[in-house]
Amino acid sequence: MYILIISLVLILALIAMRVANNLKIPQLLLFMLLGVSFNFFGVDFTNYAFSNQVASLALMFIIFYGGFGTKWKMSKPVAKEAIILSFFGTILTALITGFFVYLVFNFSLLEALLLGSIIGSTDYASVSDVLSSRNLKLKYNTDSLLELESGSNDPTAYTMVILFVTLLQGENINVPSLILLQIGLGLALGFVLGWIFIRLLDYLKTKEGMEVILLAAAALFTYEFTNQIGGNGYLAVYIFGIYIGNKEFVGKREVVFFFDSFTSLAQIGLFFLLGLLSNPSSIVEMMPIAFVIMMFMNLIARPAAIYGLMFPFKMKKDQLAVIAFAGLRGAAAIAFAISVVNSNTPIINDLYHIVFDICLLSSLIQGGLLPVLSKKTDMVDPEVSSLRNFNSLQDKSDVGFLATKIKADSHLANAYIRDINLAFDFIIAKILRQDDTIVPHGDIQLQAGDIIVLAGRSYFDVVGTDLLEFRINDYNKWVNKEIKDIKLDRDSLIVLVLRDDNELVVPNGDTRILEGDTVLVLGGKGVKSVKG
Repeated sequence: MYILIISLVLILALIAMRVANNLKIPQLLLFMLLGVSFNFFGVDFTNYAFSNQVASLALMFIIFYGGFGTKWKMSKPVAKEAIILSFFGTILTALITGFFVYLVFNFSLLEALLLGSIIGSTDYASVSDVLSSRNLKLKYNTDSLLELESGSNDPTAYTMVILFVTLLQGENINVPSLILLQIGLGLALGFVLGWIFIRLLDYLKTKEGMEVILLAAAALFTYEFTNQIGGNGYLAVYIFGIYIGNKEFVGKREVVFFFDSFTSLAQIGLFFLLGLLSNPSSIVEMMPIAFVIMMFMNLIARPAAIYGLMFPFKMKKDQLAVIAFAGLRGAAAIAFAISVVNSNTPIINDLYHIVFDICLLSSLIQGGLLPVLSKKTDMVDPEVSSLRNFNSLQDKSDVGFLATKIKADSHLANAYIRDINLAFDFIIAKILRQDDTIVPHGDIQLQAGDIIVLAGRSYFDVVGTDLLEFRINDYNKWVNKEIKDIKLDRDSLIVLVLRDDNELVVPNGDTRILEGDTVLVLGGKGVKSVKG
């Protein structure tokens, strides 16, 4: 039964994504409503222990991939501002909101500050969803600032949640030691484990696709190991993601493809869980309180923190307005709210449904109006540009790159690029000469030893049955033969030879087939009698 429900949820979520794109509303809003809708069909799900495990795991991967996708070259110019906002901005927003709740709604002080902490951080998934779905590139690197802030402020909020949960449970706690341990270990282990695993990745030289498994396992290890010794696992896995994501390694494209889909699934799961655990009557009951808190937080608390902390940086008023308004709440608040309920912390008020309503309203109001505000304040950059490298360009497009080395006896050695006649739809994208990268122009003369990189459109084989792959053993007739001496039908061609240590050999007539080679043949008619 559970399998049927899960499959149905995933199908409905994909439909919801399409509907959200057509209606130009945040996708995550519909995921929440999808979860709520199950309550009307008699589904009564209140397993907070299970939900807490799922939510923690989902948030961990969201934070990891948020760090992984952070391009440091783009973020570096605004890193100082983003870090200040992610730490001090989160603390100030949480405290100001908490004191407001304490004074206006007669919450206990600790419970009010706990609520402020739960909703204190902005949500990377929500902010990124709005920016990417509406193709918003903001001036002054504001989009990079928002993504870096929202990706890095969850650990700060989490530390505050731990602090106030511990105090509410009546346990003694050394606040400076807690903060130092959480932040210090989180930062240190994120960098150290990132350094270790990137070298382990290179050492293992895993098969294609195995990089995904290794990095997923490494992210899990980083998160849990840091938690076990008293550090902030979310901070550690975020730093780990940044470190790994800004390194180049074989198989990175597959990692991007996998985590793009997996984190989308995690977001669906988180927002669906929030809705599923909710009670429709409680949602309605808590809506007025949540609306007032959300409006205060976004019109007073967050702007006060933003304008106060960013004053020394002399930002433009339009930029500050967009930053202040872009504080969407989402995945982290959901996970923290579930965690608090599961911890059996003695709370009087219905914090869970207040958080639900705040996330719902934030997604609806802020998510819907952020593009409008960005355009009204003339903050949309008409020149949509971003720093990329060759690997990242391949990650999400059908652009392909080929590398070939100029041999000393090649007719291309000492030739000028303007004299090379590329009869196909390719262009020489760059030239690698020893340790230098040369931008190709017509007057550049190629040299023996140069590696030229060709750019063109990748080919996707829809049929998928053209190539025959087989491994050469000592019984094969082709062992130690040159390709020109191998008899193949006209409809067959040896297109690639894969050799030990992942060496790729582009074959010609003089290429010798060796024992252990993996041979790819286009058309299989000519290899019917390869065995001895």
